[in-house]
Amino acid sequence: MNSPIDTNKDYQEYVNQKSPNSPIWKNCFNAFWIGGLICSIGQIIFSFCLYKGLDETSAGTVVSIVLIGITALLTGLNLFNKIGKIAGAGSFVPITGFANSIVAPAMEYKSEGYVMGVGAKMFTVAGPVLVYGLSTSIVVGLIYLLFNL
Repeated sequence: MNSPIDTNKDYQEYVNQKSPNSPIWKNCFNAFWIGGLICSIGQIIFSFCLYKGLDETSAGTVVSIVLIGITALLTGLNLFNKIGKIAGAGSFVPITGFANSIVAPAMEYKSEGYVMGVGAKMFTVAGPVLVYGLSTSIVVGLIYLLFNL
């Protein structure tokens, strides 16, 4: 009879044989350059807005809107998922990842109708992020208020 240690060791060896090795350096490189490309596109849009005379706040708003729109369009055309497979976490620069997390479930559940499908499922991924983000900002705001009375 095998001891539990031998069984665990044998199982771990089996898992290691069957699991594909992840090309970590390639994945890191792809995440780095594609994430950098997305940020560079945002910077180009920002600089163009400043060149056209917008103030920094308005330019930042325009960048956010344009990046969200591009991501939503690419998600709808099923291209953002292909970019995500290559770039991994690099494609989920906060604003593009957030836009994708809203559009993808909406597209997936469109067949269930606009109210119970798109409307109800749109925030399945992004909803908890919004709830915890807003809750945390309220708590931090209250703490700030208490310490600055």
